Amino acid sequence: MGNSENTKPIAVVTGASKGIGKAIAARFAAEGYLVLICSREASNLDEAVADIRKQYPEAELRISEADFSDMNAVKVFGEWCLQQGIPQVLVNNAGIYLPGNLTDEAEGNMERTMNINFFSAYHLTRQLLPSMKAAGKGHIFNVSSIAGLSAYEGGGSYSVSKFALTGFSKNLRHELKTAGIKVTTLLPGAVMTGSWAGFDNSNNRIMEAADIAAMVLAASKLSPQATVEEILLRPQLGDL
Repeated sequence: MGNSENTKPIAVVTGASKGIGKAIAARFAAEGYLVLICSREASNLDEAVADIRKQYPEAELRISEADFSDMNAVKVFGEWCLQQGIPQVLVNNAGIYLPGNLTDEAEGNMERTMNINFFSAYHLTRQLLPSMKAAGKGHIFNVSSIAGLSAYEGGGSYSVSKFALTGFSKNLRHELKTAGIKVTTLLPGAVMTGSWAGFDNSNNRIMEAADIAAMVLAASKLSPQATVEEILLRPQLGDL
């Protein structure tokens, strides 16, 4: 299984055309990984790769367009990943934020949000895990949110989906302890990404995507006997 021509470690990063995913992909590419990325829009992926290669000319990335609201598309992406080789790192980052409260949000918000934010991570992880288990090593990062720790106004389906992802990540950590596979839950507060489009961050009130990427990379470099179970990051001045 896999591409015999590739000798680099492989990192899979979902939702990597922008924001946190793109920043994480860039850091692993700079570390010499072959980085497999996906997003809904192929043009955004091309732009992301071009941006990363401007910063790191030797970066090796491969792209696959995938709409993670469609579970068949998740399966196709997983098969494509395995064709490239066995992942050492999996970052489940694909996500969507549709504001609204549970009692009055638009019909279909819950289903779409759960599919992208939770079920895509669940199914992709289960698809890639057998090969990672066979290798006896690997690191899974699940990008949840502080919204997966406590409710907030307007969180609605988004918060529920992140609670689900947090629970999934915790259970996965428990199940994979003896398999040599690490599991880390990321719980960031406000990060300057598309979800905060239009926000004036000239005073550096909220975090940058690079902050999250730096923590992910650091956690991935620990010895085999050490695991960072959770990474909770908030802006210095607290939540907005």
